[in-house]
Amino acid sequence: MRIGLYPGTFDPVTLGHMDIIRRATSLVDELVIGVAINRDKAPLFSLEERVAMIEGECGPLTEQTGVKIRAHPFENLLIDCAHDVGAKTIIRGLRAVADFEYEFQMVGMNRVLDDRVETVFLMADAEHQAVASKLVKEIARLGGDVSHFVPASVHRALKARLG
Repeated sequence: MRIGLYPGTFDPVTLGHMDIIRRATSLVDELVIGVAINRDKAPLFSLEERVAMIEGECGPLTEQTGVKIRAHPFENLLIDCAHDVGAKTIIRGLRAVADFEYEFQMVGMNRVLDDRVETVFLMADAEHQAVASKLVKEIARLGGDVSHFVPASVHRALKARLG
């Protein structure tokens, strides 16, 4: 069974994330969404809320694709998370050149830690290249409409959290 790991903070999950998740299902038999606990970031949503958002959005996608998709919280090294879930492939989304530079460094470090785990990059769809969770939160905090950037349920959660 080919297990892939798509890691991120997902605070909140965006349509860009969902596009990568949907496209990643064509590459694996099971897709684990690694929801990172990052002590350096102050997430707007709790870990439990972020996991619930992923599970809620991915349920219909599992039915459509037949690929099992599950959320897995983690706060250890990404390569250790891959080992924990049995993933041989790490899936990452790229939006711009700036993303590539950071991801290139991460791949190099992960290859040193375990060269049996491959990283696959999926380019963000042109429609979602500018979408970033950080920007979505900023727009929402300032009262802007983020409905074009996040799933409807996430939009409702943002409005409830930020007023």
